[in-house]
Amino acid sequence: MATSNVNSLLLSFLLFGSFFIAAQGNLNEHFDITWGDGRAQILNNGQLLTLSLDKASGSGFESKNEYLFGNIDMQLKLVPGNSAGTVTAYYLKSPGTTWDEIDFEFLGNLSGDPYILHTNVFSQGKGNREQQFYLWFDPTADFHTYSILWNPQRIIFSVDGTPIREFKNSESIGVPFPKNQAMRIHSSLWNADDWATRGGLVKTDWSQAPFTASYRNFKADACVLSNGASSCSSNSNWFSQQLDSASQGRLKWAQNNYMIYNYCTDSNRFPQGLPAECNNS
Repeated sequence: MATSNVNSLLLSFLLFGSFFIAAQGNLNEHFDITWGDGRAQILNNGQLLTLSLDKASGSGFESKNEYLFGNIDMQLKLVPGNSAGTVTAYYLKSPGTTWDEIDFEFLGNLSGDPYILHTNVFSQGKGNREQQFYLWFDPTADFHTYSILWNPQRIIFSVDGTPIREFKNSESIGVPFPKNQAMRIHSSLWNADDWATRGGLVKTDWSQAPFTASYRNFKADACVLSNGASSCSSNSNWFSQQLDSASQGRLKWAQNNYMIYNYCTDSNRFPQGLPAECNNS
């Protein structure tokens, strides 16, 4: 991105009142339970957050802060056993009808079958940019770190430090990029057995309820929207971070071995031609 564009972004931080934070630790300080009627809990003096789903309701939380760019980590342990029909969603999203969004969604499955990690990027209300992966470990046996790096040039999805997807800023060829709307972190655990597992063929087994996902070790080096505060610093390493050659190698390893769907190769879905950004990766 041109220096003038970065400078204009920094000016916008000043105008909107954005400031840089390095946040971690107590989940009570960073998140609010937003729904679920007691099914979501923050435990262990703020060190653990759990979401639960039963036949009556799921649950969810959101961040107290709104972020405009950042490097954000969260450790998750997913619903164990027969999780078919359930979805654990962890994402950044802005409000409104032309919203921006950066998605991790974990699609449950029958015991012994792999989870599907579903990713998507929305800009100005338009998504349809799905990439899906299997994972190289059991995400229900222990906590693993799921990260979103979001800066003016790119969005990088990573798992335990391994990049699995990069979505570059392609505004130069007319593709909107999320850069003007602050987003909150959201997460929810909900029933989606009409589509989540084998296109809805496998339904949720409610005898296994309640289903529970767990969260810990939140960390955000990020720009937070807050009136009257100082500008976010472009000197932060993540603000201009890109994949070095070693990270590009890990990205290719993950995509070659674990990617199971890529919208950029789905010519049947896009008979008039693949989306423009697919040629800019």
